[in-house]
Amino acid sequence: MFETRFLRLPQIIGDPKANPPIPPLIPIKKSSLWAWVKEKSFPPPIKIGKRVTVWRSEDVEQWMREQIERNQGGAL
Repeated sequence: MFETRFLRLPQIIGDPKANPPIPPLIPIKKSSLWAWVKEKSFPPPIKIGKRVTVWRSEDVEQWMREQIERNQGGAL
């Protein structure tokens, strides 16, 4: 069974202008996310079309868990 879900940029950083507004998973600006991708500190995106870029939800969730652990000294 195929369980991978994909997230587009607005689903990660939010879009207050969408109807209904999309709350951010990670409250940062688009330029910060792309800088992290470039420095390889954020999961790499997947191009699924000429103008469609996505991230695997599992990769983003794992990255978020790692950030929490790093900032809490490993204690959850």
